[in-house]
Amino acid sequence: MTDPSAGPDRNTARHALVIGATGIAGGALVRRLLDEGWQVTGVSRRPGRLPEPAALVNVDLTSTADTHEALAGVPATHVFVTAWVRRETEDENIAVNRAIVRDVLEALRPSETVQHVALMTGLKHYLGPFEAYGQGEVRDTPFHEDEERLPYPNFYYAQEDELWAAAERDGFTWSVHRAHTVIGTAVGNAMNMAQTLAVQASICRELDRPFVFPGSRTQWDGLTDMTDAELLAEHMIWASTEEVAANESYNIANGDVFRWRWMWPRIAEHFGVTPEGFADEPRPLEQQMVDAAEEWRTVAARYSLKVDDVDQLASWWHTDGDLGRDVECLTDMRRSRVRGFTGYRSTIDSFERVFGELRAQSLVPPR
Repeated sequence: MTDPSAGPDRNTARHALVIGATGIAGGALVRRLLDEGWQVTGVSRRPGRLPEPAALVNVDLTSTADTHEALAGVPATHVFVTAWVRRETEDENIAVNRAIVRDVLEALRPSETVQHVALMTGLKHYLGPFEAYGQGEVRDTPFHEDEERLPYPNFYYAQEDELWAAAERDGFTWSVHRAHTVIGTAVGNAMNMAQTLAVQASICRELDRPFVFPGSRTQWDGLTDMTDAELLAEHMIWASTEEVAANESYNIANGDVFRWRWMWPRIAEHFGVTPEGFADEPRPLEQQMVDAAEEWRTVAARYSLKVDDVDQLASWWHTDGDLGRDVECLTDMRRSRVRGFTGYRSTIDSFERVFGELRAQSLVPPR
């Protein structure tokens, strides 16, 4: 394990602790923080590498003892929580993810250095947990931050409560960032639509198959939005460093809206495949890509790709969940705008950027 307190920059004014540093959101945060001159310590359960001079701590955050041991003495001024753990039931999700927030903040208490904690959550705040996702009572779109919580147990609510209690106890400021589907690059991430679609399209091209939209008519025809990982990083740093932004919960999306019936042909064109839209019913990727493991090994060998395990790149279940929703899903960003946040990304440009990164890293075939 890398010593997070080592090195000549230990006493720099801003020391960021990024929980989930090798994920989509965490990786983007690490890069932007380093570009802005921060000292950075990343935390991940998986071995990996961070851009220099960031330090990486490998720890299983589901272990209270290991978390306290690993983070003891880290003089973090700003904490960015972007990691979570999925369990079989929402009660289990609540228990483990509440504990992660609690244990991280308790581990840092003795240092008395924490000034702000930023927590990344998502639109399940408005749509409900996995067990009741998009069912029953759902708030009207666009989702507004001041909506009352849904009447279902939800680990996002538990994380918020843990954050607020710690902030009141220890005197730091906080922010909550409710992202829509995040567009970014991260091998091994459990929820990664851009990589998933890139793998689907690459297999379709190799096998001369149509690029079939897997989702519902509502998602095909309706308006939606997404969140670029780089914009999310910009937003979390903004809320952590601007006094006017402190102690609020925010939606964060790119700022544009689109329909999948418009976006799907453009992604297909990028990969040189034939698009096929919604027909009579959803055609989930978990069914379409049932043979993807072997097919991807063949593709990876043909193009000497770095990862031949398709499950490290594609998350069929997550993309099916997002594109299979039978409810409209987009967010309002007024709360950020009136406080001065002007960040924006074009979603089609976000997809193009990630597809380019995947090729540059030899994770998908060349064009």
